[in-house]
Amino acid sequence: MRKNVVDAGVIVAYFDATDRDHDWALDVFAASENFLTCEAVVSEACARVEYAGGRQIYVPQLIADGILTLDFSATANITRILRLMEKYADRPMDFADACLVIMTEQFPDPMLYTLDDDFRFYRRHGRDAIPFMSPRR
Repeated sequence: MRKNVVDAGVIVAYFDATDRDHDWALDVFAASENFLTCEAVVSEACARVEYAGGRQIYVPQLIADGILTLDFSATANITRILRLMEKYADRPMDFADACLVIMTEQFPDPMLYTLDDDFRFYRRHGRDAIPFMSPRR
């Protein structure tokens, strides 16, 4: 069964009607009942929603409503996170992106929803392309 993983940009676009990807984000959230993500993405999305003029409380409300499920332990994966951030330092890969790459490795059929084009370059398990959807792809 496909596991849907979501990045911060999609969450921000969902709440920000002025974002160029707002309609796409609405369609993404309408097409699935639940998305997996991590605390790093939630933190990033909260800050970016606030910067865009929204209320950051909307983001954790998605968790309370069962739309987002936190399904990642940074502590348990810190060695792999550090390796990925070092490997992709030329991009540079941020902490949340490293967590998302590892999350896609945990499932045989993941789909990552993101606005970040760097996921074209990142690899899961060191060699496999990450299945992802983006409005500009």
